[in-house]
Amino acid sequence: MYGSWLRVSPAELARAGEDLDWAYDLARRVEDAEEAERPADPRFSGTDKAWHALDFLLDRRGFPVSIVSGEQWFVALPDDWEAAQEILTDPETDWGYGPPRYLTPEQVAEAATALADLTGAALIDGVDPAELQRAEIYPAVWDRPGELDWVAHFLPHVREYFTAAAKNGDAVICWVS
Repeated sequence: MYGSWLRVSPAELARAGEDLDWAYDLARRVEDAEEAERPADPRFSGTDKAWHALDFLLDRRGFPVSIVSGEQWFVALPDDWEAAQEILTDPETDWGYGPPRYLTPEQVAEAATALADLTGAALIDGVDPAELQRAEIYPAVWDRPGELDWVAHFLPHVREYFTAAAKNGDAVICWVS
């Protein structure tokens, strides 16, 4: 399971809201192109298997935006749990482990601001790895030494990615695959 992000313009976000197949194809094209070229300012990025732990650690700190999962759904979810589960597991909208979500350009800017001064050391300060174990945070590696440092090492890249997205006025599509 890998946490993934795609930076999109507001126009691309609007199109994605109307056509998730188009957005999925765009994500795959951008990912493939960037794997070959490794641009300095990537549109596609992610947190590898650290997505769940990063989300847990940011949430633990009261981070204002869910940068891993996104804040908005592309699909409308009914209040009825069973009907919502049907939509969330629909192969037409599933990008791996459910449908994607997104952050608006304003939420991206809020995230970039909140990330600006956050260090890896501060992210994991006072965290007992057993907390992640008890919370069943993926992957189940929290009994091994150094795993919190592994998550924290993603933070500079995350900061750069969201700073660049905010500077460009981009939205970010978020998903786990």
